[in-house]
Amino acid sequence: MTQYQNADLHCHSVVSDGTLTPEALAERAKGNGVELWALTDHDEVGGLERARNAALGQGMRFLTGVEISITFLHQTVHIVGLGFDADNADLRQGLQQTRGGRDARAMEMSDGLAKVGIQGAYEGALKFVGNPQLISRTHFARFLVESGVCRDTNEVFRKFLVEGKPGYVPHRWATLKDAVTWITQAGGVAVIAHPARYKFTPNEEFALFTEFKGFGGQGVEVVTGSHAPAEYVTYAATAKEFGLAASRGSDFHSPDESHTELGTLPFLNSELTPVWELVSHRIQ
Repeated sequence: MTQYQNADLHCHSVVSDGTLTPEALAERAKGNGVELWALTDHDEVGGLERARNAALGQGMRFLTGVEISITFLHQTVHIVGLGFDADNADLRQGLQQTRGGRDARAMEMSDGLAKVGIQGAYEGALKFVGNPQLISRTHFARFLVESGVCRDTNEVFRKFLVEGKPGYVPHRWATLKDAVTWITQAGGVAVIAHPARYKFTPNEEFALFTEFKGFGGQGVEVVTGSHAPAEYVTYAATAKEFGLAASRGSDFHSPDESHTELGTLPFLNSELTPVWELVSHRIQ
């Protein structure tokens, strides 16, 4: 089995909330030595054909990808899909349903910000949106930085866009079962993205992993831009405990905002099963 030590299987383009085109991301990944790459835009597969063509044109191997937003125990959790058939009708319909509530949510966020004196946030956020169906908190954050309200997007989230703050509006996403089923029935593998980011108790996290595996989930991001080195160790152990394959991805969004560059993370522990071995027949 061919080993792709420098696999980056989590990043975002202008098709969702990244700032680079699929073509620019492919070039950046290749320049950083990435051997196997996936574009995982939020709830959208519209950039995959461009990404595939760009990757293959660079001589880089490619997997289809997506990052699906779900609600689990009243929190938003992200499930990455890899190596699926991007033309699968059920997957596409599910993603369309998931995207559907974003615009109404964005209007509510704008109203909340207006109440604390920040006017025109919806229109301002739209300037940063490549796909209006996928307007998100990140686009509002970029507007507030551009407007001088905050120094950077991290400050925006802390002051305005998390629970209890003026611009926060919860959204009911897909279920865990929905996301895993869409991915697996399309021939792909489902992966829990950046598990250390969620604020679950140990019992809640155990429930997430148990239900995920029960629905047919097969992987977890171990090495990711959201994890500290100690968390690489923690989730390597979790992968072994639950019999899950391990994934690796920067979660790169933008040269100006992302702390982790494409292709620069540590390699996976050799004792783990890399997630790409489960979809090796899907690698292009």
